[in-house]
Amino acid sequence: MEGPQLSWYLALSAILFTIGVVGVIIKRNVIAMFMCIELMLNAVNLTFVAFSSYFRDVTGQLFVFIVMTVAAAEAAVGLGIIITIFRNRESLDVDEASVLKL
Repeated sequence: MEGPQLSWYLALSAILFTIGVVGVIIKRNVIAMFMCIELMLNAVNLTFVAFSSYFRDVTGQLFVFIVMTVAAAEAAVGLGIIITIFRNRESLDVDEASVLKL
């Protein structure tokens, strides 16, 4: 007996990506937006792995490592920027940080 079909994985990935997009659009907190972006990256990773398994090719899994590397770099730089904004403005509201004057 085989595992779940490809469509189940793609549906889950689409739901996760949609939640991430809605979170980025609706949330005003930088940390929440940051988490939603990470959720979107993980949804793309799930799609890569699902197609890689379906086509029995490791290329999708290699792309996952590239995306994870970019996500780690984004997390380091993004958190550094978030900490700097919080130290200068004492708020993580996006509307207050939209003007980059200090």
